[in-house]
Amino acid sequence: MRALRSLLAATLATGLAAVPLSSAPRAQEVPTPVPQHWSFDGLFGTYDLAAAQRGFLVYSQVCANCHAMRLLHYRDLEGIGLHDEAIKALAAGFTVPQGLNDDGTPKDGPATPANQFRSPFPNDVAARSANGGALPPDLSLIVNAREGHADYVYGILTGFADAPASFTMQAGMNYNKMFPGHQIAMPQPLHDDQVTYSDGTPTSLEQEAHDVVTFLAWAANPEQVERKRIGVRIILFLVLMTGLTYAAKRKVWSDAH
Repeated sequence: MRALRSLLAATLATGLAAVPLSSAPRAQEVPTPVPQHWSFDGLFGTYDLAAAQRGFLVYSQVCANCHAMRLLHYRDLEGIGLHDEAIKALAAGFTVPQGLNDDGTPKDGPATPANQFRSPFPNDVAARSANGGALPPDLSLIVNAREGHADYVYGILTGFADAPASFTMQAGMNYNKMFPGHQIAMPQPLHDDQVTYSDGTPTSLEQEAHDVVTFLAWAANPEQVERKRIGVRIILFLVLMTGLTYAAKRKVWSDAH
């Protein structure tokens, strides 16, 4: 009997080993984003301020219709090279809540540099209602919040396509090659020639995506360049101190040999 049980167990194990295991349906595969060239990559990388300014234009004209950036104030745009007067003029073009009137009703008015970026919806309930139940994520830290970072966000923006014939789409969803599961509630936001750049840069979908991701990377890590500079200085200081310490050691102990 014991030999029969062992034989059955071995047969069952062999059968299971021959069956391919799948812990999740194919639709849940997470694609690997294609690495892109970013000016801010590497130890000595810096932000391309012209690209970040173009990216802000893409955000303000396209992305801001659904996505908030509540952690940013208009004055922060100094970090991408905008001057005070330009920031004041830009902020004044947005209408934001300005507290209450004397009778207690809410009032709106032109934004100032001290104001947060204008949110497209007053609250999350209104945002979900306007987007079929889906809540558009805040983009302030989106580059840090997603695995793959800038490459992933770029992949999402450029990954919209027609679904394969064999792929079953849920109602109200859009096919995206980069999104996990390949079904995303957000419709394709960027298209060729959707914005006009004042510097004459061509406005292909890929260029728009690259620029807005540069802006979002800056928004999530505005101090990154300064951190790198401090890190390089510390490394150079440590190398110098190591050399001086070694030389001092050789000098102090030279008589002992």
